[in-house]
Amino acid sequence: MRYLDGNDFKEQNGHVVRDNWYPRVTRILEIKSKPGLESFFREVGSFESAEDVKTKSAAHGSLVHETVQKLAVGEKIAIPEKIRAATEAFLEFNKERPIHFHPEFIEKQVWSQYHRYAGTVDALASIDGKFGVLDIKTSTGMYPEYNLQTAAYVQALQENSVKEAMGLPRAVETRWILRIDQYQVCRACSAKLREKGGWVKVRLSRKKANGKGKYSGLIPCPNGEHDWADMEGEVELREFPYYYNDMKAFNAAKTLWEWENSYWLRQIGYSR
Repeated sequence: MRYLDGNDFKEQNGHVVRDNWYPRVTRILEIKSKPGLESFFREVGSFESAEDVKTKSAAHGSLVHETVQKLAVGEKIAIPEKIRAATEAFLEFNKERPIHFHPEFIEKQVWSQYHRYAGTVDALASIDGKFGVLDIKTSTGMYPEYNLQTAAYVQALQENSVKEAMGLPRAVETRWILRIDQYQVCRACSAKLREKGGWVKVRLSRKKANGKGKYSGLIPCPNGEHDWADMEGEVELREFPYYYNDMKAFNAAKTLWEWENSYWLRQIGYSR
C-alpha cells in the first residue's frame, strides 16, 4: 500500500491514545492470509466490485452492531427493516441466554502500552457470572482471525495501567464471539440465500438419499427457481476461554506487520 507521507500512514493504520500513536489491531491482522477473500474476489469479478461490496457490507455490519448494542442496554429504538430478522433473533436469544452489556464499555478504545497497539472493543460484557470481551460478527461462521483479534484486546485489558486508566470494575477473564446473521431458506431444496452489501450468495443444501445413508450431493431446484421462505435470523454465542496461544500468534503477526511496514514506522519514530 502506498502512502503520501508519515501522517497519511498514521491515519490509515492506527489510533492516537494519550498522545501516543499505536497501530490498529485490525490493520495488524491484515497481514494474515485469508484464502476465503481470494475466492470472494474471483466470484465478484473485479477489484472495484469487491471494494463496493466490502464498503456496503461494513455499513451493514455497523448497523447491526449499533442496533444490537442499543437494544442490549435498554434503549427504545426503531429496528431497521433490512436487519429485522437478525435483530429479533438476537432479542429472543438474549431472553434465554442473558448477555449484560456494560454501557460504559461499548465501542471503547483499548490499548497496550507494553506491546504498543490499540483497537476498539465492541463491548465488555458479563455472561454467566464472567466478565470479558464481547465481539460481534455478522458473518456466516467463526474464523481464526476472530480469536487473534479478541486475544489482542484481552491482552491489552490485562495490563494494570490500562485497567486503572479505564476504570474496569474487575479483571477481564474471558472473551466471546457473538455471531448474528440472517438468511432465507428455499422451501423446496433447502438452499440458503444470504444478501449482504448488495452481494447475493446462494448455498445449496446437501441431501441424503431417501433421508438416510450417504449424502447424494448438491441438489438445486430446477433452473434455479427457488421458493424462498421469509427471512430468518441466526445467533451463535461462543466462548473462547483459552487465549494464551492466540496472544502469542497475534504478537507474532504484529512483528511481521512491523517488518512489512518498517520504512514508514521508522519515518514516524515508532520503531524501537
